[in-house]
Amino acid sequence: MGFNCGIVGLPNVGKSTLFNALSATAAAQVANYPFCTIEPNVGRVAVPDPRLDAIAKLAKSASVVPTYLEFVDIAGLVRGASQGEGLGNQFLGNIRAVDAILHVLRCFESEDVTHVDESVDPVRDAETVDTELMLADLASLERRTEALAKKVRGGEKALKAELAVMERAQATLAEGKPAAMTPVEDDERPIFERLQLLTAKPVLFIANVEEAAAGDGNARSKAVEDYATARGAGAIVISAAIEAEVAALESPEERADFLATLGLKETGLARVIRAGYGLLDLLTFFTAGPKEARAWTVEKGTKAAGAAGAIHTDFERGFIAAETIAYADFIAHQGEQGAKDAGKLRLEGRDYVVKDGDVMHFRFNV
Repeated sequence: MGFNCGIVGLPNVGKSTLFNALSATAAAQVANYPFCTIEPNVGRVAVPDPRLDAIAKLAKSASVVPTYLEFVDIAGLVRGASQGEGLGNQFLGNIRAVDAILHVLRCFESEDVTHVDESVDPVRDAETVDTELMLADLASLERRTEALAKKVRGGEKALKAELAVMERAQATLAEGKPAAMTPVEDDERPIFERLQLLTAKPVLFIANVEEAAAGDGNARSKAVEDYATARGAGAIVISAAIEAEVAALESPEERADFLATLGLKETGLARVIRAGYGLLDLLTFFTAGPKEARAWTVEKGTKAAGAAGAIHTDFERGFIAAETIAYADFIAHQGEQGAKDAGKLRLEGRDYVVKDGDVMHFRFNV
């Protein structure tokens, strides 16, 4: 599986520039006016993983297939979106459809790019978007709790636990906190997730800085990091302008040289992907053979049978066992046969919890 992240923020903060750079396409129109992105653009990007190339080399694989990350560029939000202002209803619907939120905040000055509030203040901008999302969640919960409370009073006691979680989430939002900060017990987690609240989605704040601040950030990006910490979220510094320049270069060598001149070791894409994996608790396992070496993404905690199902439902349905080699052992012993000879190939059952980097071959019978 892959995963998708919605790129959100106020108009003219660099969302579409970042999207174009990350997806290395010009699919999203970039213009200096609000709502230049009307329909959400979707970009599918290969996840770079040097482990896959190393595995493919040892397995002498004819082709290499990475796993993918999907970015969705969502139209800019304005105040009142929760009441339908601007493209509010469409904006909120598009956010509801993604797995995680990448919240882009403008942390640079530019006379050429207008700001809807006529000044640059990323924390104010973050609060604007967060407030609209929280108001939308509150409105949704108020409607649902009222209807559910009537049913509970009418004798449907089975709904009592669901009502308790909804009321707790409502109280959290009323305090000005995102729903993600609602205290939820493990056995209540499925109920909470079914609520599909906008502010319950994992968030990564992206401080979009000028080129000179791409390495260490600036005072505005530091303020964003503090804000994210208070929200229980992550934050990274990126320069969308630099990412656009990197994306325009043709070879990996040119990109590496260009980044080196700026004192950067990797692209912003690599950092966004790592942060995205952390947001969604994902891991990568591999399959390898003469025909193909391939990376697969599943959620942490996925068992062997579920990982087999990520490849094909028949693999899960007829699962027998998973031949498993840890990535470090696969490399240290020069591939599958060497790992097998060294006793590093394990036969795992359907309840084995897959670890990041596992090289797996599934036995199945349908």
